Amino acid sequence: MKQFLSYLSMALVTLFVSSCGNSGGILKNSSSGNAYEIMVVVDPGLWERPAGRALYDVLDTDVPGLPQPERSFRIMYTAPRHFDSTLKLIRNIIVVDVQDIYTKGGFKYAKDKYASPQMVLTIQAPDEEEFARFVEENAQVIIDFFTRAEMNRRINVLSQKHNEYISTKVASMFDCNIWVSTELNSYKQGEDFFWASTNTATGDQNFVIYSYPYTDKDTFTPEYIIHKRDSVMKANIPGSFEGSYMATDSITVDTRVIDVHGDYTLEARGLWRMRGGDFMGGPFVSHTRLDRANQRIITAEIFIYSPDRPKRNFVRQMEASLYTLRLPNEDRNEEIPVDQRIYD
Repeated sequence: MKQFLSYLSMALVTLFVSSCGNSGGILKNSSSGNAYEIMVVVDPGLWERPAGRALYDVLDTDVPGLPQPERSFRIMYTAPRHFDSTLKLIRNIIVVDVQDIYTKGGFKYAKDKYASPQMVLTIQAPDEEEFARFVEENAQVIIDFFTRAEMNRRINVLSQKHNEYISTKVASMFDCNIWVSTELNSYKQGEDFFWASTNTATGDQNFVIYSYPYTDKDTFTPEYIIHKRDSVMKANIPGSFEGSYMATDSITVDTRVIDVHGDYTLEARGLWRMRGGDFMGGPFVSHTRLDRANQRIITAEIFIYSPDRPKRNFVRQMEASLYTLRLPNEDRNEEIPVDQRIYD
């Protein structure tokens, strides 16, 4: 079971440009719904019992790394008999399939089954008790599945329209390539450092990339990453008042190892704030990778300042850009779609 979960987790979190065309050349209807909305197809009785509450609690989990609680998804549900042609157009669908023909809990998923773009995840179990156990055990897998699907959709948008100036600048400074939103139109360059921003009073979106020499494996420890971030930001991102600067709220930072284009990547997410009399702050997400060709570390980061608005969608839209980073000698034309295999 552990090996199965490991394989499935890897398959679900593998992310880059998914093909946004039609399956088998058949023209599909456009999917409907907003980003991070999920339709659950489930018997109403089961939905209200512990098995259904287990799934609801997973989908209702707070997004990590935000200053205020914001739910991972907006949840809707319908009975199977009401799951008609209109509801089948929803972009994210979970089908609850509890039957005694199964011997254990499992996943099955399909891309663009009824519309495009769309992901349909079926959760199978022999009974409600096993369903609840399986869902609770695989909570992060379910969350990651739909989060990455939404990011893939965002990356497909960026592949068609992104800020060419930022791509060119990153290529010239770091010999890397990345796709960032065209909304970022304010720029600052430093030593091995580049910053782009929407430069707005609220809903401000920011992208940063910087590099430094690789010394040894301790370079990838959370403590070193936070220390390096603080030194780089202090030198390059001043606050509104003289002597103020950006710093990491280190107690809020969570790190984990993820796979980006088959490469070891340290993800960090948490909160930043200005020190020295400035009271700005907000969430950030960074990816730190080793550029083996040049024996240096490349860190790409997004951060948000939006004191009066929800931050979930801003963070997730910007975070998608981090997955488009290509280090030197990495093939931009290589597509890495969400894996379609299901492991037994």
